[in-house]
Amino acid sequence: MQPQKLCLALSVSIALLAGCRTERPLPPPVPVAEADNVPPGIIVGDERTAMEAAVSTGESAPAPVVGSGVPLSPDAPDSYVVKRGDTLWGIAKVFLRDPWYWPEIWQVNPQIQNPHLIYPGDTLRLVYIEGKPQILLQRGESARVEPRVRSEPLETAITTIPYDSIAAFMSKPSILSKEQLKCSAYVLSSLDDHAGITDGNTLYARGFCQPAEVGTRYNVVRVGDELRDPDDNQLLGFNGIYTGTGRVTRSGDPATLLMTESNRESEPGDKVLPGSVDVALDFAPSAPHTKVTGRLMAVTDGITVIGQYQVVAINRGIRDGLVPGNVLAIFKTGEVVRDGEKHGFLSATDKIFQQKVRLPNERIGTYMVFKTFDRMSFGLVMEAKNLIHLGDLVENP
Repeated sequence: MQPQKLCLALSVSIALLAGCRTERPLPPPVPVAEADNVPPGIIVGDERTAMEAAVSTGESAPAPVVGSGVPLSPDAPDSYVVKRGDTLWGIAKVFLRDPWYWPEIWQVNPQIQNPHLIYPGDTLRLVYIEGKPQILLQRGESARVEPRVRSEPLETAITTIPYDSIAAFMSKPSILSKEQLKCSAYVLSSLDDHAGITDGNTLYARGFCQPAEVGTRYNVVRVGDELRDPDDNQLLGFNGIYTGTGRVTRSGDPATLLMTESNRESEPGDKVLPGSVDVALDFAPSAPHTKVTGRLMAVTDGITVIGQYQVVAINRGIRDGLVPGNVLAIFKTGEVVRDGEKHGFLSATDKIFQQKVRLPNERIGTYMVFKTFDRMSFGLVMEAKNLIHLGDLVENP
């Protein structure tokens, strides 16, 4: 090779090697997102609902804690498209390790009518404003947040908890608070004086606090065993036994009802209650503002072993600072065991005097309040990590 060509080849090689060693310039800093200028995020593209995605999310990686102290989920996406079947609890669990912190990152946008309502097709974006995580709402498929009126009925908005899980509670109550019974009518008699009133029979009822209007439906419920506070034995309510449903055909005192559904025979003295329990489902999950310690007191279907999405009553309510949406942790009370330090070398007499030690309480589930009364509340078991029983503790998460 000629000397001139050799020098040229060496020069090119040196230049290429120098270029390979050149460091890439640092990317420009990501601008802070403002509420009216939301950058596109990474959309969750699968068909899973938020709850399904949350359940499949592992907890192996530590949750990142951001400037506000709110721990995000290890796999929190940049964006999430709301789907039918979603609940606010499930969506909050996708973004947060502890869903009850949702109000602290939910950014209410005043440009959107009814900003608290979320619909399928809406996009929720995780952005950082002044170093703190915020969830911004983008309606529909639009890239800009615009004020517009929804044409869908309110029922299409997602609820905080699964509606199907509390539908039976709302329509056929099996636990009655003292407040519910204060203003309840009762079965007086029936047409032709039937001993047992069933489907198709006519009954007469009186004692309505408000006049019974024609066409209104009422539940007929037999009052069962007393429901007492396990801490102080105060009467809080009663177990209720649903017997049937009647429709008012004539107002007055007594009012006339035609039984349209019968689960068992109704009798004079049974209570006549409104056809549905009023439960607002547009609340957000939140931690109680006060210290709360109570117990699981009664379950709506009369069982003693409780699982996920079962309605349970607790012995704490409005007077204790609880409101719908409050989340409580469920704990199994630690058992009392004897400290057998000497194991098998103790005599029967010595074992009597062994020191008793209470084991620590263990968290076994999560509970969300959806209906409150003065001294009791109804809620749903959102998560169950072990068998849950009546008498287990509920405390601030």
